[in-house]
Amino acid sequence: MNPAPNLVLVGPMGAGKSSIGRRLADRFGLQFVDADSYLEQRTGASISAIFDHVGEAGFRERESAVLAELLAGNGLLVATGGGAVLAAGNRQLMRERGFVVYLCAGVESQLKRLARDRSRPLLQRGDREQVLRGLAAAREPLYREVADLVMDTDRLTAVEAATRLALRLAESWTISGVAA
Repeated sequence: MNPAPNLVLVGPMGAGKSSIGRRLADRFGLQFVDADSYLEQRTGASISAIFDHVGEAGFRERESAVLAELLAGNGLLVATGGGAVLAAGNRQLMRERGFVVYLCAGVESQLKRLARDRSRPLLQRGDREQVLRGLAAAREPLYREVADLVMDTDRLTAVEAATRLALRLAESWTISGVAA
């Protein structure tokens, strides 16, 4: 068993971090927090507006501050943004304050799940498939580096993935000294 005060989901956009995370939080009695939504609430601006105003670097600074704030607590399930793993400090914090699950999804699944999504700034840059492949190449090793557990969500509904993941978590993670 790997004890940790929080459960952290990492992975690319469209992997199911929020939809699976909500179900897992209910299952384990955790407070669910979508880090990007929390950042929008704290700043009063959408992720797109933040990108437009201060660029990706400014967004990443704010993302790191929010992650530090959230992971200072206990009993949370935090669904991170896809790029949260880019900062070495974020990866260290996630490992120290959370049991980290990498939800992986192939580009084909991401394209299907994100087909109607127009809210993600990184997908507004040219060919979506090419963008997703580039992001996967850069980020996949970082997701694996930080992960305590890896779960493939391809060809699974959110309910199926959450059910399977809950069983795996019950075998490998404890929160506050109590089996999950």
